Amino acid sequence: MPINVPKQLPARSILEKENIFLMDSERATMQDIRPLNILILNLMPEKERTETQLLRLLSNSPLQVHVDFIHTVSYQSKNVTESHLKQFYKTFDDVKTKRYDGMIITGAPVEHLTFEAVDYWQEIAEIMEWSKKHVTSSLHICWGAQAALYYHYGIQKNARSNKLSGVFNHELLESTTKLVRGMNDQFLAPHSRNTNIQLHDVTAHPDLLALDYSEEAGPFLIVSKDEKHIMITGHIEYDANTLAEEYERDLKRGLDIHMPTDYFPDNNPDNTPLNRWRSQAYLIFSNWLNYYVYQETPFNWE
Repeated sequence: MPINVPKQLPARSILEKENIFLMDSERATMQDIRPLNILILNLMPEKERTETQLLRLLSNSPLQVHVDFIHTVSYQSKNVTESHLKQFYKTFDDVKTKRYDGMIITGAPVEHLTFEAVDYWQEIAEIMEWSKKHVTSSLHICWGAQAALYYHYGIQKNARSNKLSGVFNHELLESTTKLVRGMNDQFLAPHSRNTNIQLHDVTAHPDLLALDYSEEAGPFLIVSKDEKHIMITGHIEYDANTLAEEYERDLKRGLDIHMPTDYFPDNNPDNTPLNRWRSQAYLIFSNWLNYYVYQETPFNWE
């Protein structure tokens, strides 16, 4: 899929080296098609890395996609330059009169706080409420998934005694649901979090469907029955080395942290980890774009 991104976006040069089809606004306007408009609320600290990871996964489709990035105004990230935000990001006020075919809300390093104690919770809540009438389908990742489950469905997260980090095996519970169409009965997914979502809380809710389960990591894919919300409790967008870098960072901080489970070859952190979830990641994003966004969104929002 050609992704319409600014020429100066740092992620562009990385993706071009991977032979991912990109185009700029000038070329996109020459194609007589209506692109899918996707809004990404990027809450991750390393915003440029997350931009690259998400744009890479959005590329696996014949559909043209236009992406708008927004950031919070109630909290300023310390890991991205102000010039980067000004050049490539908008605020919610800039986009709230628009309608979007899809929206992605990323994870955020605020799990240790209750939702209401997060500095930008009221802003996030306003965006999620707005999405009910302005977005066809929303994809929520890690903390973003927990926030959606809490705000839309009243499901609370539960603190863990130790951090869940590693690559875990999941078994499909609902193999005929469109989001997992084409996936194997068992699949691997990376997780990095300090809180859980309990399977029984999801299955007990009349509006939700848990698509899989892992003994260690719990449910990974959760879908609302009206198909408006997709919740991914882990980080399917992660690169092969992201968990390793998080592990090294936590060690330098002196945290009592376990080595990521089933991640380093031979459980040796000196060995380079392999990406064993790439195909699942591409398929999940492709299925979301096709079945939950493209097939459901109106050609003309008016």
